[in-house]
Amino acid sequence: MSRAHQLKIGVSGIRGVIGGFLTPNLATAFAQAFGSYVGPGRVVLGRDTRTSGEMIEHAVTCGLLAVGCEVVKVGILPTPTIQVYVAETRARGGIAITASHNPPEYNALKLFNAEGLFFNHYERGELIDLYHQSNFRQAPNDEIRRVVMDTESAPSRHIARVLKHVDVERIRRQQFHVALDSVNGAGSVMSVRFLEEDLKCKLDAISVDPTKPFPREAEPKPETLGDLRGLVMRKSAQIGFAQDPDGDRLAICDETGTILDNDDVLALAVDCVLRRLPGPVVVNLTTSAAIDDIAAAHGCQVYRAPVGEANVVERMKAVSAVIGGEGSNGGIIFPSVQYCRDSYLGMAMILDRMAETGRSISELAARLPRYYRKFGKAPFEHGRLGGMMQELEAAFPNAQVDRSDGLKLLLDEGWIHVRASNTEPILRIAAEARTPESLAALDARLSATLR
Repeated sequence: MSRAHQLKIGVSGIRGVIGGFLTPNLATAFAQAFGSYVGPGRVVLGRDTRTSGEMIEHAVTCGLLAVGCEVVKVGILPTPTIQVYVAETRARGGIAITASHNPPEYNALKLFNAEGLFFNHYERGELIDLYHQSNFRQAPNDEIRRVVMDTESAPSRHIARVLKHVDVERIRRQQFHVALDSVNGAGSVMSVRFLEEDLKCKLDAISVDPTKPFPREAEPKPETLGDLRGLVMRKSAQIGFAQDPDGDRLAICDETGTILDNDDVLALAVDCVLRRLPGPVVVNLTTSAAIDDIAAAHGCQVYRAPVGEANVVERMKAVSAVIGGEGSNGGIIFPSVQYCRDSYLGMAMILDRMAETGRSISELAARLPRYYRKFGKAPFEHGRLGGMMQELEAAFPNAQVDRSDGLKLLLDEGWIHVRASNTEPILRIAAEARTPESLAALDARLSATLR
C-alpha cells in the first residue's frame, strides 16, 4: 500500500497511521500552516485519549507558537465540546487531535474555523495550498505567545447549550436507568457527569477510564457493542448509549438488548426535532430513505450532501436546515446547539422523547419507517476506481445516477452507494431496500460487478 493512501488530507483535516505516515514533523508543519492561515491570536487545542495524543499535542503546540498563536489547551474533551468552546470564546480557530472512529494506531488533526466549524470547501483549499507551499509565518521572539490551560469551562458551556433544547425536569423525574459505553474515550468523564448529575439518571457504565486503551473497535456499531448489550440485559437498563473515541457519534441499545441501526438513531432525532421545529433536513448520500419518509410526514424537504460532516454542515447552512446528520455513522447535527455531530444532544433528545411519550426506546424505534440496509468495505487498487464505477453504472442501466460522491444508483427497489473512504484507503459500499429479498438481490448484483 502506498504512503499516499495511508495519509489522508480531506474534508476535516489530516489523518493517518502514527509512525511512518502521521509524524510529529508533519503535525508541526500542518499546525504552522493552520496558524498562518487563521492569523495571530488564540487557537484552542484539545484531544482524545489515544496513546499518540500527547506526542501530537506537543508537535501541534510548537507549530502554533512558531507562527505567533496563543495556544489554549482544553485537555481531553469530546470534539463537539471543543467546537462549542472555540465558538463561544471567539478564538481564531481550533484543532482537535483525534482520529474519531478509526483504529487506535491512527490519529488526526480536525481543524475548525472561528465559528467552531470544519473549514468549508474554499477555506480548506486555501489552507492545503498554504501547507504545500510551506510559506509559513515566522514569528520573531517578541511575538511568541504563551500556552494557556482551561480544562474546566468547556464541558459546562457545551452541556448548557444542549439542556436548553430539552425539558430537563421531565427527564429528571423519570430517573431513567441508563447503560453507557464510552470506549475509554474523550467523553468518558463528561458523559458520566452528564447522565448522572445533569439528567439524574441511574447509570451503569463501562469503558469510562480515559487512561486505558480502547476495549473494543472504535466505531460504535451493532457488531462491536456486545459488552453494552450484555450490560443492558444484566442491569435491566431502559436504554444503552455508546460513543466513539471523540464523542461525536452515538449508538443506542434498546431495553431488549437490540442495538439500533445507526440510521434509526438519526431518524429518531429528526422526528423529535421536526415535531416542534419543522424545516429543511440535510443528510449524506448514504443515509437511509427513512429520513425522507419522516420529513414528508412533517411536510419538510430533505437535501443530500456528500459523506463527511463538513459537507453536510456546508449544505445545512446553505438551506437553513433545522436538523441534519449522517445516519450511516450515528452523527446528529442540530444547529441550535452547534453545527457539529453531537452525541450529547442525541442522548438528551432521545431521553426527552421517552419521557414525553412514556414509550420505551424499542417502541419508539418500532414506529420508524422500515428499510433493510447492508454496509461493507473493500480494498481497491490505486487508479482503478474510475473503471470500477463505470462498470457498476453499466450493470444497472435503469438506475437514476448521482455522481456527487462516488456513485449512487437509485432504483425502484432501493439504492446502492459506492465511494472511496474519506479517512481510510478503502472502498465503502452501502445498499438499502424495502424488503430483505430486494436487498439480497441488490447485494448479489453489486458483488458480482465488483468482484
